Amino acid sequence: MKSIPFINLDAQRLNLNGAIEAAIQKVIHHGQFIMGPEVREFEIALEKYTGAHYAISCANGTDALSLALMAMDIQPNDIIFVPAFTFAASAEAVALLGAVPYFVDVDEKSFLLDQTSLKRSILDAKTRGFRPRGIIAVDLFGSVPDYETIQTIAKENNLFVIADAAQSIGGARGSKQVGTMADITTTSFFPSKPLGAYGDGGAVLTDNAEIAESIKSLRIHGKGKNKYDNIRIGMNSRLDTLQASILIEKIQILSVEILARQKIADYYSTRLPLALTRQAIPTCVRSAWAQYTLCCKNRNRIRDHLDQKGIPTAVYYPTPLNKLQAYKHFPMDSAGLSTSEKLSSQVFSLPMHPYLAEADQNNICAAIEETFPYQ
Repeated sequence: MKSIPFINLDAQRLNLNGAIEAAIQKVIHHGQFIMGPEVREFEIALEKYTGAHYAISCANGTDALSLALMAMDIQPNDIIFVPAFTFAASAEAVALLGAVPYFVDVDEKSFLLDQTSLKRSILDAKTRGFRPRGIIAVDLFGSVPDYETIQTIAKENNLFVIADAAQSIGGARGSKQVGTMADITTTSFFPSKPLGAYGDGGAVLTDNAEIAESIKSLRIHGKGKNKYDNIRIGMNSRLDTLQASILIEKIQILSVEILARQKIADYYSTRLPLALTRQAIPTCVRSAWAQYTLCCKNRNRIRDHLDQKGIPTAVYYPTPLNKLQAYKHFPMDSAGLSTSEKLSSQVFSLPMHPYLAEADQNNICAAIEETFPYQ
């Protein structure tokens, strides 16, 4: 049986009808491989798409988080609140700068930052004599947290908010596009993301001119007027010109691809057995559907059956951050992280990309339905 691809980048390339190849050739011919004109051209396109006043590209999504924290002048031992159910990079950037990730739980329905856990953790951190500085909320699987409420909590406690939107560019909440809801938004252009390059890439978005200028400097060794005028201690984190040229072509079809992802998500949601818990998406949210994720106590039985049918699945994420060797010594919500731990043991994701054929969608759902007499 022919396997169904989990993500099909080749179908996307063919749909662009040679545009990516032509864009790459253009860069090869002009030879400006570092900070070539396509880098700023893509940043302008990203600003226009998201509505953010400033989009500053960088080498990858993890660097984007680091740059955002550096721009906020994070100091050793500062506390940054991070959801425990996410990829390690969300906490890694904090720890690498000598700050302290403080793990909070997620909501059982949305899988996103739990506001009750956040409020309790902020109070606990203050009671313990820690120095809270900021919140990193994660747009997990392409959905978008309630940033309005998170911002209110942040302002009440003199904290900043960073949106880790590695999976959600193309999404929205109400009238606001991803990229405009937090003090700083970071994203990733890893190939599997809804807006993905053919290698690593990332960006930082903000409406704050001072923050934007700081990040522009920090990403190129803390440069001032030129690269030999170092006014900050920065890093080397530039988006490659070749990747920028590819992203220029891809961002032009992103809205169409998000609609296609939504159509597939709607089919899954309608067809799949109700006994499978889905990530709850509020009606005010347009998810970018980086992943279509289900939750089931017997996920291994379903995954094994799908594997036998040539249908790939993935688990994002098998271990909450507080249980990982590198992070288990960091502080966490005093009430525990039971939802993060539960989800890590039960979630699994189905194939999701804009070019998933209807026949494949049907076969995936039919294969899952076959397992349900045995649940």
